[in-house]
Amino acid sequence: MDVDIIKVVDTVSTAKDVEREVIFDAIESAIASATQKKYDQNIDVNVRIDRQTGHYKTYRRWLVFADDSRELEEPDFELRLIDAVEIDASAQIGEYVEQEIESIDFVDRIGAQIAKQVIVQKVREAEKQKTIDLYHDKVGQLVGGVVKRLDRSGFYLDLGNNAEAFLPRRETIPKEPIRPQDRIKAILKEINLDLKGPPLVVSRIQPSFLVELFKIEVPEIGQNLISIVGASRDPGLRAKIAVTSDDKRIDPVGACVGMRGSRVQAVSNELNGERIDIILW
Repeated sequence: MDVDIIKVVDTVSTAKDVEREVIFDAIESAIASATQKKYDQNIDVNVRIDRQTGHYKTYRRWLVFADDSRELEEPDFELRLIDAVEIDASAQIGEYVEQEIESIDFVDRIGAQIAKQVIVQKVREAEKQKTIDLYHDKVGQLVGGVVKRLDRSGFYLDLGNNAEAFLPRRETIPKEPIRPQDRIKAILKEINLDLKGPPLVVSRIQPSFLVELFKIEVPEIGQNLISIVGASRDPGLRAKIAVTSDDKRIDPVGACVGMRGSRVQAVSNELNGERIDIILW
């Protein structure tokens, strides 16, 4: 059973691109949960796995309080110092004392079911945190992904590298058709830090989305030869941007329109046909 743990850690870590330590922590939590179920009583269980061999031991533990403390509220989880020293002579107030108990078999049927649930949850949390760390400084930037699925509230986008974003319906352009497997662009509006739901929230109706699209289509903007001073939108109907340039040799309006309107048309197509006016600031 110990070899199985190492195999599980290596397999899941590789498949999900998650640190091995995260998987070890998840399995320890899973075994602890399964142990609590087996004992069918309210106990605090701590499991420690040897990272090299996969061997593990299980302990019941209590938090130690002073003998005259009035803070004890959970007798199943807490002990006064006078009782704690009977378990561990070196017990200290504010620390835990532990007593080894029988470990359950990791491959036990019921234990394995609980373990799977806990591991899946821990891996999801690790993946979300990894996504948050990767995108935390990219709010306001353009992202692109493939629509994986949809529900009543919105669309879930696969951005690659196990990163998922959520496009709420209220942040979509009215009447635009979005289907699974469509590849779409959006602006990263905010990051959801509470780990509930997709960590990245994107939008297609923000004025900044219009600005970022023009940066792609008009190289002069990326080269700082042309500046977009302002932008406003009535999503799905019309939009307006004001442009300027310090270089008198450049026609900022003409550059944004493009040859035969090619540049502005490309942006309009991405916005489901939104009519775009370009004015000189």
